[in-house]
Amino acid sequence: MDIQEILKYLPHRYPFLLVDRVLTCDPGKSITALKNVTINEPFFGGHFPHYPVMPGVLIIEALAQAAAILTLKSANLETDENSVYYFVGIDGARFKKPVVPGDQLILKATILRERIGIWKYAVQAEVEGRTVAVAELMCTMRRKE
Repeated sequence: MDIQEILKYLPHRYPFLLVDRVLTCDPGKSITALKNVTINEPFFGGHFPHYPVMPGVLIIEALAQAAAILTLKSANLETDENSVYYFVGIDGARFKKPVVPGDQLILKATILRERIGIWKYAVQAEVEGRTVAVAELMCTMRRKE
C-alpha cells in the first residue's frame, strides 16, 4: 500500500503522519508497515540536537497508526471528517534501542482481540531486524459529536 492509499485510511497529515508504506496487511490478523526516519523530521531539532533520537511516544504513535490501518482494512472502512481513532490504553511499553535518522522503522501490529468496538494489539517496532520497541495498544474509533 503506497502513501496515496494510506491517506485514505489515516486522517493524519504532515508532520504527524508516521507511516510511509504498508508492506503487508492480512485483514483481521496483522500488518507490517514502514516509517523512513530522516534528519528532516521536525522533532529532531529539539530531541536531542547533539544526538538526534526519535521520541518513544512517536514510535508508539507510528505503531498505533499502523494498527489503525489494520483495523480499518479489517472492518472495510475508510476514515472521514466525522470519525476519530483514539488510544484507549498503552500497556507494557518498552524501548530497547534508540531510533536515529537514517533508520527504517518496521512497524508490526497483530490483533489480539476486538470487543464492543475496542481493539487490542500486540505491537513491535524493529530496525534492521532488531526490536526497538514493544507494547500492547488498545484503540477505538468514535464519531465526532
